[in-house]
Amino acid sequence: MKQSFILVTALLASTVAQAAPEIYVIDNMHTYPRFEYSHFGFSTQQSRFDQTSGTITIDRVAKTGSMVVRIDARSVNTGSILNEHIQAEEFFDTKKYPEITFRSDDFRFDGERLVTVNGTLTIKGIARPVTLTVTSFHCMLHPMANKDACGANATTQLKRSDFNMGKYAPYVSDDVKLTISVEAIKP
Repeated sequence: MKQSFILVTALLASTVAQAAPEIYVIDNMHTYPRFEYSHFGFSTQQSRFDQTSGTITIDRVAKTGSMVVRIDARSVNTGSILNEHIQAEEFFDTKKYPEITFRSDDFRFDGERLVTVNGTLTIKGIARPVTLTVTSFHCMLHPMANKDACGANATTQLKRSDFNMGKYAPYVSDDVKLTISVEAIKP
C-alpha cells in the first residue's frame, strides 16, 4: 500500500512538472513595434506601428516557445506628415507589401528569464534572420482581464538596405533600432 502511494505521488508530480505549452493572443491595444534612426545626425527619429496581431506560444517549464507577429505596415505612425512618404515604394511599399512579419520557434532562456528570441523578419517580401534581445519579460494574472498574460520588450539592430529600403543612406542612417513591446493574453 505504501509503495502504491509513493508511485501515484511520483506520477502526479511528474505530470505537474510537464506543463503544456500555453497560447497567448497579442493585445493590439498594448503592443507597439517601433523603430528609430538617425536623421542627418541631427536627431533620432522614432516611429511606431499602430496595428499588430499574432500569437505567442510558450512553455515555461520546457523553456521553449514560438511566436508570429503580424504588423500592418500601413499603420505606420511617424507622428508627422511623413506617414504617406514612408509608405512609398522606396521605403515600406505598403501597396505591394501591406504586412511585416516576425516568426520564431527559437526562444532562449537563462534560468527562468527569456533572454533572446531568434526568428525571421520579413519586410517587403525579403526575409532575414534576426535575434531579438529581450530586455524585460513578465507573466502573471492580468488584473483587469482576469486571465493569464505575458509581456516583453525586445530589441534588435538592422539595416534598411537589407530590406531594399536604403534610400537617402547614409544621411538618413541605414542602421535602424527595432523595438517590439508586446503584451499577450490567454484566450
